[in-house]
Order: sequence, then C-alpha cells, then structure tokens
Amino acid sequence: MFLEAALYALSGFFMKFSDDALDEKNNTILGVASGILCVAGIGYLAVNFPDAATIFLAILLGTLLSAKVDKLGHLVTLIIFLVILFIWGIPTIGLISLALCTIAAWLDEVGNDRESLKGKKIVETFFKYRFGLKIMVLILAVLGGLEVIYPLQIPGINFFQPMTFIYFMLFDLAYELAGLKFNSIYEGLYNIYRIIS
Repeated sequence: MFLEAALYALSGFFMKFSDDALDEKNNTILGVASGILCVAGIGYLAVNFPDAATIFLAILLGTLLSAKVDKLGHLVTLIIFLVILFIWGIPTIGLISLALCTIAAWLDEVGNDRESLKGKKIVETFFKYRFGLKIMVLILAVLGGLEVIYPLQIPGINFFQPMTFIYFMLFDLAYELAGLKFNSIYEGLYNIYRIIS
C-alpha cells in the first residue's frame, strides 16, 4: 500500500518535471532522465496492478491520440514504457474500462491548452486540472467499492479498487507540485551543475 502510494506520487512528480524540462527549457538530458524515473515507477505499477495498467495505458493512448508526443524525450520514455510492458506483461484489464479512461485522458489533453476555452472559467479550470480522467477514475473506484455489496459484472469493465482513486490523486497532486516548483528546482539543479563543472 505504501509502495503504491509512493510510486504514484513520484511518478506524477517526475512526469511533470520531465514535461517541463522538455517543453519549457528544451533540456533533453534532464527531460529524459526524469522521464526514465517516471517510467520506472509507472512501469512497476502497470506490470503489477490492473488499475494502474488501465490508468497509465489510458494516459499514454490519450497523449498519443492528441499528438502530444512531440519531442525526442517523450518518444524515448514512451519506448521504454512499452518495452517494460512487453517484457514483463500486464495484468488482465477491462477493454471498456481502458476505452473510457482513454477517452477521458484524450479529452483532458485536447482541452488543456485550447485557446478557445480561455476566459470560460469553469470549463478552463476543468481542463487545466484535467478533471476528465479524475472523474472517470472516481466513478470506476466507487463502482468497485459498491461491487463488494452489490456484485456487478459487466463484460469488458473491470472496476477499480477504492484506494486507486486516492493513489491517483497523489499522482495528480505531485504532478501539480512539480509544475509549481519546477523553476526553483531547475535553477537549483543548474547552480549545482555549474559549481561541480
């Protein structure tokens, strides 16, 4: 339980840090290095836990479908993730659950930076913080909790463990924290590099 929580949080942090290193600073080395740390975490989670496999495959597919894999660093981490999954495999997941989460992740990505949504406060906030996937994970986690009381079996849908929503929120909070603290962390790393070299 603690390991899952820690890996979700660390993966979220390094995912955002990698994105900002690549997109804002055009620093491929730091972007790939932090991306590899992220992929190590999500790779372990996806190989060992069906809920994590569904969520992270959905994020991957949503990002690909929205054409956000647009830098060398993104491609390197994508390939490493796929190699991990190919070598170690993934647990059985529900294809409908994956499709629903992928649609939510894709909508989040498409709406995130859309200029036409600027100024529409509620909609802009919804996409800025990528609430689509959060809501889908919450729905699947609530249904997973209810499944204990009322056995629900729908072919193609695997409901999530209730704790999965908490883990995903830790991922998301760490992701947002990395975005807020990125510049100060980046400057600190840059100063250490200058001193050493």
